[in-house]
Amino acid sequence: MTLLLPRTDLVENTFEFETEAFVKTTGFREYDARWVFGKEINLLGIQALGLGLGTYIHERGVKPRIVVGHDYRSYSINIKNALILGLIQAGCEVLDIGLCLSPIAYFAQFDLEAPCVAMVTASHNENGWTGVKMGCQAPLTFGPDEIGRMKEIIMAGAAVERAGGSLKLVSGVQERYLADVAAKAQLKRKLKVICACGNGTAGAFAPQALRAMGAEVIEMDTLLDSTFPKYNPNPEDHHMLMEMAKAVKEHGADLALGFDGDGDRCGVVDDTGEEIFADKIGLMLARDLSAIHKDATFVVDVKSTGLYKTDEILKANGAQTVYWKTGHSYIKRKTSELKALAGFEKSGHFFFNSPIGLGYDDGLVAAAAVLAMLDRNPGKALSELKNALPVAYTSLTMSPHCGDEVKYQVLEKVVQEYVDLHAKGGEILGRKIVEVITVNGARVHLEDGSWVLVRASSNKPELVVVVESLNSADDMRDLFRKEVKPRLAAHPEVGAYNQEI
Repeated sequence: MTLLLPRTDLVENTFEFETEAFVKTTGFREYDARWVFGKEINLLGIQALGLGLGTYIHERGVKPRIVVGHDYRSYSINIKNALILGLIQAGCEVLDIGLCLSPIAYFAQFDLEAPCVAMVTASHNENGWTGVKMGCQAPLTFGPDEIGRMKEIIMAGAAVERAGGSLKLVSGVQERYLADVAAKAQLKRKLKVICACGNGTAGAFAPQALRAMGAEVIEMDTLLDSTFPKYNPNPEDHHMLMEMAKAVKEHGADLALGFDGDGDRCGVVDDTGEEIFADKIGLMLARDLSAIHKDATFVVDVKSTGLYKTDEILKANGAQTVYWKTGHSYIKRKTSELKALAGFEKSGHFFFNSPIGLGYDDGLVAAAAVLAMLDRNPGKALSELKNALPVAYTSLTMSPHCGDEVKYQVLEKVVQEYVDLHAKGGEILGRKIVEVITVNGARVHLEDGSWVLVRASSNKPELVVVVESLNSADDMRDLFRKEVKPRLAAHPEVGAYNQEI
C-alpha cells in the first residue's frame, strides 16, 4: 500500500510517498523510545511501533487495554494516531485520552483500570523530536529488558496482527487528575509561587493545579508553543533555572517550580533565587515525611548526596535509604519493589507511593509535596529549610571519554579494584572504605561520609564521575584529583574529561 503523506521534518514542507516503515534502531533507548520525526522514523514506522508494542503486550499475557495520550507538539496527534492504528492491528483496546501530561496518562491507568500505557512525547527534547513512554504494569514503565524485547519484535518483523482491536475516545480524565493532585496540598499558609513551564504541555495544567492547592500563582511561559521560543522546558537547564531565579526576585516569590515538557519532572528554586538540586529537595522532603511516617524507606539514585546516610534527623525517625541505579525507570521499579514511601532521582523525577502518590513520577505531585512541606513549617522560608541541611561539597558531573564498545569492560575492572581495596581494609586519602555499592558502577563510601562514584553513561561513550566531601571544597577536589583521576588514568581506554574540578 502506498500512502501520500506530508513530511514533518521541520526542514521543508514537502510531500513524498511512504511505501514502507522506517525505524532507526538507535531510537530505542534505555527507558523509552525517541526519534527525530521524518529523519529517523516515519508514520508507517510509528504504526509498526504500535503493532510491535501490542504484540509484546500479548506476549506478556497482560490484558491488552491501553491508555494513549499525546503532548502539545504540532505533530504529536498524527504520531499518536499512527501508533493507535498499529495497536488496533495488534488487537488492543485503545483508550485515547487526548492532550495530557505523562503523569495524567499514568493516572488514567488507575482511573480507567487499564494496565498498559503509551504516551506520545519527547519530553524536553528539541522541537522535531518525538517519542513514546510505555508500560504494561502500572505504575511501572519499560526499562532496558522490555524495550529490548519490543525492539527485537519490531526490527525482526515478528509483530502479529490480531482481531478484536478497538478505539474509544475518553473524556474527563484530566479533570479527575487535577482534582486528585490538588487534594495533596491544601495550603493554610499564603505562598507566592512562580509556575515555570517553558511553553511545554505542563502550561495547560500546572497553573490550575497549583491554584487549586491554594497558592498564589505567577505564570511564567505557560502558553503552549511547541517551538519552545525561549528555551526547552527542562528544569535541569541552566537557562530555564536562571529565568526562574529572576522571576522569584522580581516578584518576591516564596519559590519557583519548573516543569519539563511532559510534566513528570519538577525543578525548584528557593526564595533567594538559588536552585536546590533534586537530591537535596529529596532529602528535605525525606526529613519532613519521615517525621510523619516513621521507619520509612527512601530510594535514591547513586549520584545523590551521601547525606541520606549520615543525616541525624532521618536516623532519629528510623528512616532507611537505599541507593540504586541511576535512571527513572530503575528508581521507579525499586521504589515499587521495596514499597518505599518515596524515590528521588537527581534529574528531577520524584516517585511517591501511598498515601502520597500512586508510584509513578509526577512533577505536580512533587510540587504538592514541596508546598505541603512549607505549609507544615509556618514562618520558615524554603531557603531556611535548605540551609538546615548539613553541608556537603558535591562535584559537578564529570565525564571522561570511553568508547561504547569498551566502557563496560573498563568499568568492571575499576569496580573490582574498589571491591578488592575494601575487602583488604583499604583507605582513600587516609579514610577507611566502609562500603562499596555496586548496583551501578562503584559508589565508594568512606568513614567520614564522603564518597566517590564511577559509573558508565547509559547513552554516551563516556564514564561518569561524581565525588562528594563532607569536609571542604578542597577535599572534594582532592578526592577527584588524587584518587579517581589517577585510578582511571591507569586504563588507556579512558580519555579526556568534558570538564574537571
